[in-house]
Amino acid sequence: MRARFPLFWLALHRRRRMLAFLAVGMVVFELLIVVVVRAVPPVQLFGGAGGGVPKALKAFSGSAGGVSIASYPGMLGAGLVHPFWIAMQLTAIGSLAAAAVAADIESGTVELLMARPISRLRLLGERVAAVLVVSLALNGVATLTIGAGVALSPALHHAVPLRGVLAAGVLGCAFSLCLAGPAVAVSAAVRHRAQVVGATIALGAVGFAVNFIALAWQPAAALRYLSPFHYYTPGDALARGGFAWGSFAVLAAVGLAGLGAAVPLLLRRDLAP
Repeated sequence: MRARFPLFWLALHRRRRMLAFLAVGMVVFELLIVVVVRAVPPVQLFGGAGGGVPKALKAFSGSAGGVSIASYPGMLGAGLVHPFWIAMQLTAIGSLAAAAVAADIESGTVELLMARPISRLRLLGERVAAVLVVSLALNGVATLTIGAGVALSPALHHAVPLRGVLAAGVLGCAFSLCLAGPAVAVSAAVRHRAQVVGATIALGAVGFAVNFIALAWQPAAALRYLSPFHYYTPGDALARGGFAWGSFAVLAAVGLAGLGAAVPLLLRRDLAP
């Protein structure tokens, strides 16, 4: 199998330590969230504020506005939109997206790759597969950790159905695809890996900021539709136990559009360093 997909395995092998640390970090962080939620009920944690929690803070619970952070779904949802969670996702996506094309051009190794019977489409396809597999793995370990915590706690299980945990995980995969697609397109167009990493961070950080401002300031409410965090609402999925197929479709469409744009960008560009 490794002989058939060498570029895919090489991308993972070169970043195996980073990916292992990210996976372990994701498990530890989500486990910490579960432990905190089980030890201290959210209403007590927020001083009994309940519905009095500012609406803007619902951005931190992964909700479009219907789930308070002072609730079990809100607190668990916060673990799936926390800046630490976002940073781990952006690190993996930015690193592997940069390695898709831009890193080889910057280092000059792309000429060695193209000297072999490897097409540009194969190069892009295997590198994209590496990005998607890693994103799926990170979302998977986060979902399994939260799912185990919910299943082992009667209080959590009563408030959060396991179907909701699965729905949040599926939505997380769509969110990762939404960021990975444009990041790969940038990698197919530029010459330096720092440009790809910067674009990936900008997509995540600016997107979160826009969603927060839209929830906090009514005149800017319409801007929420421009942020992926308006559609990535794990808190709502955890509370309702249902799949938000509309939001999933928007996130997946943006990601696939980015991957689609990467193809002509790579086919038409000069690969010389």
